[in-house]
Amino acid sequence: MGGHHLILGELGDFISGEMLTDTHDERYRQKIARFLVAEKGYAKADIHPRNLMIVTAGNRKGRLMLDFAVTVDDRTAMVIKYGPGSLVTRYRPTLAISRLVVPYQIPVVVVTNGESADILDGETGKLIGSGFDRVPHRKNLGQRLKRANFSPISSKRAEMEARIVYAFEIDGGCPCDDTACRIA
Repeated sequence: MGGHHLILGELGDFISGEMLTDTHDERYRQKIARFLVAEKGYAKADIHPRNLMIVTAGNRKGRLMLDFAVTVDDRTAMVIKYGPGSLVTRYRPTLAISRLVVPYQIPVVVVTNGESADILDGETGKLIGSGFDRVPHRKNLGQRLKRANFSPISSKRAEMEARIVYAFEIDGGCPCDDTACRIA
């Protein structure tokens, strides 16, 4: 475990209480989880951390983790993908992930480096806000759900989105990253 990550010991996951490897990246993830509960009105039960995803691109398969899926009214309404560095470079793969997690288009997509956040409309991919203060509050996300289309993702579209995720997150990922890997 660890790759290029400095291991600082262990820490308790804010959402589940599970013991995790303490790294700088994990500290940012915990900060995000606390922020969602303390500042944005989400219950811990609304936030689903460390979502394992298997993506298939042709005859290749890869495994990666989606940092957070957030549910409101029994629907996945928002996904949050953390990664250090540039936010803009994470837009396309995170939008693709938002089209693979559930069989419909997730309305809100958030990319963050732990210091800033960009909020994207899942349907259009357009930037709808920048900064943690623009992450939707739970009640606002509930209102947004009433207007959401929840367009089903066709199998052809899912196949293309999986190729994008594979290219960016598996093939294009850091070889030291232990949260994404080739499995076939």
